[in-house]
Amino acid sequence: MIIDAWLPVGFTLPDGGRTKIALFEGTDWQIYDVQGGGRNLVFKESLARKWFNTGLLDSSQVHLFNFNGLSLGSFSSGIDHELAPIENSKSPNNKSEALSFAEALRATRERDPDSALQDAIYAEKFSRILPTYSLTAREGDDVAFGRWLTGGVPVSVKSFRRLRSLMSWLGASHLRDVVVRGGFEVSEKIIGPNPPAQKISDQGEAAEVAKSDEQKTTQFYLAGRPELEQFINEHVVDIIENEARYKVLGIEFPSAIILHGPPGCGKTFAVERLVDYLGWPSFQIEASSVASPYIHETSKKVAEIFNKAMESAPAVLVIDEMEAFLSERQSGIGSGQHHIEEVAEFLRRIPEAIKNRVLIIAMTNKIEMIDAAILRRGRFDHVVKVGMASEEEVHALLEKLVKDLPCENDIDAALLAKRLTGRPLSDVAFAVREGARLAARAGKVKLDQSSLLLAMDATPLRSNDEGTPRKIGFT
Repeated sequence: MIIDAWLPVGFTLPDGGRTKIALFEGTDWQIYDVQGGGRNLVFKESLARKWFNTGLLDSSQVHLFNFNGLSLGSFSSGIDHELAPIENSKSPNNKSEALSFAEALRATRERDPDSALQDAIYAEKFSRILPTYSLTAREGDDVAFGRWLTGGVPVSVKSFRRLRSLMSWLGASHLRDVVVRGGFEVSEKIIGPNPPAQKISDQGEAAEVAKSDEQKTTQFYLAGRPELEQFINEHVVDIIENEARYKVLGIEFPSAIILHGPPGCGKTFAVERLVDYLGWPSFQIEASSVASPYIHETSKKVAEIFNKAMESAPAVLVIDEMEAFLSERQSGIGSGQHHIEEVAEFLRRIPEAIKNRVLIIAMTNKIEMIDAAILRRGRFDHVVKVGMASEEEVHALLEKLVKDLPCENDIDAALLAKRLTGRPLSDVAFAVREGARLAARAGKVKLDQSSLLLAMDATPLRSNDEGTPRKIGFT
């Protein structure tokens, strides 16, 4: 949208800055780029008086001037401070930036509890969110806050689970701190390491700590995969939730894990559920994002991701299709000095990351290709085979998926499970989503058996048989 700028390019502002182009505008304000960096907010004097009257700004913080018959005010903001309308702000780059906005929201509401903020301007320099008093439909502070945090998505910070999924890079515990700082409560349970246990001098004191440290109950649930669920609860979640108890006996943090099995067996599904449960920042190493034909470049990218994960700890680092990086160094596919360098980078980084509270989970369909040095204890202590889901496991997943939907009483999960057994678990979830879509399209308010059967008949599900030809279309 072309903005009819009030001030010409190169106009000298009262504080000495010179304008470039106008970036954003409202009825009574415009934001300009400033030569040399930073931005300047120019506003009508009538708008400034409203800010003065509510105590959001002081007259000493702005410069008043006249131009082309307009009584205007302005103030500049350097490149280190955000100055933008909430609806056009970019999401924060780190927790510090998010906390700054939360503080501004709280400080604004202490002085002006009533004005709508959906079209407000965030002035980080003054720790204020300046309302523009427009006539647009009012939006609650919770949605305005969520919109800024996500860079434009109108999500309420009260919908913490959804907000968390949109800001997985920050981590649930850090995101909770931000939301609470802004004046909102978070009722959802946040999983994370407990404060470190005090140093224990003898067995008697260790027993006393163990006695006083009440055992927490793990709650991680993996629909359709009871054995994998039990493994994750025992070797990951319980250690995290009862850190003090384990630390007494020398166990600091969960060991690295490899999940291996055929395509569609549910490895990714399980990892996604665990990442969602923990609520920690998650990072991924995969061929599409880090592989490079240039010598040293892949190792450099891998190191950068490990560093980011350790800086954000506690965090989860997922290595997808690990055979692309960690295949046997003596084999033809993994030959070359650059490949040896990549494997060596992983060998060095994995123990370091674990010590710095990064949970490492690798996945592969070809465990036989992985370098023996990687598979030794101390790097990946647990190598877990994940087979295709059994009929009972598919049945359990189906029941979990339909439980949260309005359903008719005619749904026969056992029959559906028979038809879906042998398929990837993602196909099971797809069948339920497609059945729900068809039911809604037919004007139904509840999911029923006929819609689910129609979904499987009308749209071919993706088979795990590589030799089976697939029709062109939505599969």
